[in-house]
Amino acid sequence: MNIALPAEGTDLSPYLPDEHGLFFIYHFTAEGARTRDAAAAHWTWRSYQLSDMRARHEIGADKALPAPVREAFLGASHGCHIDLEDDWLYGDLPDLRHDYSAEAGGLGHFRFALNDTMLVGARKQPLQSVDNIRKAIENGSRKFRSPAELIEAVVGQSFDGMATELASLSDSLDGIEDRIVCDAWHNERQALVDARRHLVVIHRQMATLTNLFRHLDHSHRNDLPDSINDMAARLSHRAQTLHYDGEQLQARTRLLQDELMAKLTTQSNRLLYVLS
Repeated sequence: MNIALPAEGTDLSPYLPDEHGLFFIYHFTAEGARTRDAAAAHWTWRSYQLSDMRARHEIGADKALPAPVREAFLGASHGCHIDLEDDWLYGDLPDLRHDYSAEAGGLGHFRFALNDTMLVGARKQPLQSVDNIRKAIENGSRKFRSPAELIEAVVGQSFDGMATELASLSDSLDGIEDRIVCDAWHNERQALVDARRHLVVIHRQMATLTNLFRHLDHSHRNDLPDSINDMAARLSHRAQTLHYDGEQLQARTRLLQDELMAKLTTQSNRLLYVLS
């Protein structure tokens, strides 16, 4: 499929899709800089609105993408995965929804497919990491020499966002723990439930990512270029670290819940003793 980048001054909107369901098309030189000259492009990034029927038609008709890749883009499943098909690395990865999204604060999905010269991305909700990378490209602060470099940056941004979420939850647990120790614990039960629920969501995604990169390493190491294998190794290590941090916070939350329940039991027994 051949989609031309609009002329200077008529850029696509990064927030409103065009008649193809496209948010934007970026061309990059071999040095990683963005160029408006499609003929000078070493590789290209196309970003689609996946819930737009026009985008779904364009993706479904793109014969450059292998059939399993097109099916993965258009499928209803929100399960995360990474696979390889005919030299196309493709998958579905979690990302934090953008803070201006109607469903801000949760996790969305970023679907992608890449080879040496093309990155196709699609999402349903605005995603924080993708938008951060887009802005860095727009202002010239980041260069990407290959689709793999950009995907690593997007996933790295997603990891940074999840790390920030974990740090915020850790601070919240510090406050809850202080109040429990000071016997000002009576209103902390719901706060602990909320913290644990949030941790479960993030931890589940980190466990998924850890398994995905392990699968990529075990199943396709001999089929992938060294640069992709190195990228997968770096992301796998980061995912494992965050997975461990999430486990530690979950264990801490359970201990605080146990301590809170013990205090509630003691209070109930004291009241029963007084009443008897």
